[in-house]
Amino acid sequence: MKYLHIILANLGRKKFRTVLTVGSFTVALFLFGLLVVIDIALNQGADMAGADRLVVLNRVSMIQPLPISYQQRIRQMDGVDEVTFFVWFGGVYQDQRNFFPNFAVDVQTARTVYPEYKMPDEQWNEFVNDRQGCIIGRELSERFGWKVGDRVPLEGTIWRGVWEFNVRGIYDLEGTSVTSNELWFQYDYLEEQRPFFKGTVGWYAVSIADGADAVLIAKEIDERFANSPWETKAETEKAFMTGFAKQVGNIRLLLVSVGSVVFITLLLVTGNTMAMSVRERTGELAVMKTVGFTDRGTLTLVMAESIFLSVVGGAIGLILVKLFTLRGDPTGGMLGIFYLPPSKVVVGFAFAIGLGVVSGLVPGLNAMRLRIVDALRRV
Repeated sequence: MKYLHIILANLGRKKFRTVLTVGSFTVALFLFGLLVVIDIALNQGADMAGADRLVVLNRVSMIQPLPISYQQRIRQMDGVDEVTFFVWFGGVYQDQRNFFPNFAVDVQTARTVYPEYKMPDEQWNEFVNDRQGCIIGRELSERFGWKVGDRVPLEGTIWRGVWEFNVRGIYDLEGTSVTSNELWFQYDYLEEQRPFFKGTVGWYAVSIADGADAVLIAKEIDERFANSPWETKAETEKAFMTGFAKQVGNIRLLLVSVGSVVFITLLLVTGNTMAMSVRERTGELAVMKTVGFTDRGTLTLVMAESIFLSVVGGAIGLILVKLFTLRGDPTGGMLGIFYLPPSKVVVGFAFAIGLGVVSGLVPGLNAMRLRIVDALRRV
């Protein structure tokens, strides 16, 4: 730290160049952090998925419905604890940009299959007793300022028209990083009002009894409905979430590819910056060695300048990403998880420091090998 004033003086020699170099680190670490956030958003849903639940879809496509009669037939199978279902509603609030997940659910079974949705019992009971009632996530409540007792109109995108709901409860997802931004309402209300797809549901969620083989039960479900007009595709919730993420694309491959390009580009930019800085200070370095600076001390000084640039720029980039994630999911619900974990912040800092070390190594070695006589001869 006793040479900090020397480092700052050297970096202040060409202020504009220093700002551009720091800015390049900032952009790189912001991009790194954002890609990490997106990767987590698309893949951690699988990590948070219940190990004791199955998802049963239409074999043709996940947008094709299934008969509601399947619920009872699946419930009667050995190893099945409970069965609930969901119907994607696709409503928007006031504007198409105000998108968030909203589903019609079976109020008799949804809470049993998804116990992680925490809310007071009295609020759930009010929801069950109100045909137009709905429950909303805590983050969704904060996003629009909704509270219990409000009447919320949604514009239907599948079943047209304005659908009005009474907010009867607000749930929390305790102990997880999943965003609580969904709206649930009663399936019976949808069934009464919609003009088509009556008697069908979007998909089933099956809670497996303790000790039962989820993979075997999934196979038995598909076999039970094989060769019917409504064949099924049953899989564990984790497998479903993983497959859904892969449909979006290989984000990890994109992360590695973009990160590699950014790393090489920054390596060239920062290495060139440090090389120019060393060349400009050839005479000064010779004088410093003359008054007692060792070769190793000169190397350390140049390396410290490079690392200082990378740490400052990297810190700014990571802080900007963190502030960006604190605003919540910018897609309005498409990314159920949107946060930058501390472990990834540490990785980002390590990445920045490593880049500073590598980019300053060659100029530092040149400064270390510099002979006093040769340096003064160039002046």
